[in-house]
Amino acid sequence: MSNEAVAPANIANIASYIDHTLLKPEASEADVLKVCAEAIEYKFKSVCVNPVWVKTVTKALKGSGVLTCSVIGFPLGATPSDVKAFEARGAVLDGADEIDMVINMASARANDKGALVDDIRAVSEPVHAGEAILKVIIETSMLTDEQKVIACEAAVEAGADFVKTSTGFNGGGATVEDVALMRKTVGPDLGVKASGGVRSLADAQAMIAAGATRIGASSGIAIVKGEQGSSAY
Repeated sequence: MSNEAVAPANIANIASYIDHTLLKPEASEADVLKVCAEAIEYKFKSVCVNPVWVKTVTKALKGSGVLTCSVIGFPLGATPSDVKAFEARGAVLDGADEIDMVINMASARANDKGALVDDIRAVSEPVHAGEAILKVIIETSMLTDEQKVIACEAAVEAGADFVKTSTGFNGGGATVEDVALMRKTVGPDLGVKASGGVRSLADAQAMIAAGATRIGASSGIAIVKGEQGSSAY
């Protein structure tokens, strides 16, 4: 069961929900190491970075209890499934504990559940073989409610551990309504990650109340301090 059992979200424990995120393509090694140091200091759940930084993050976080997370097929999802699988396998070998993959959006918008299952399963198999966790980004801002449901159902069928709202790069981010719909669709045993536009403690608490068990944010420090963060990823 991947869905973490955590206490009601408050300013004392909110860090345990947060994937501290740095996905800007221009991020430097110094930027990445800074995020790792912050994650250790504030006890965030993970540090989420592009695959090129997985080795650096894994080394920096060693022994801290903070997980290493990498995105795959990011941010468009328009990569062949076998290439996503190769990318995911490499990230896990480099030390990633968790993988956040982007689905094929064309398949999602065509209501092609079978193609989505194949896309997700191609990644879930090497990820789980490496004893890592798979989160599936469905990019809610680009889908109708019916398409969101189909994408979530495909993730369940393909063996994903989480569904995730958004990349933060393709329009709108997480909404309470989408999180609630995703939770209703996947049931109690899968994780739901709200990502994109979560910038304050109130935002995070609202997402968790709607059913999120993880928060992806670049504003993690502002959230745990009860302040307002920026929109940059």
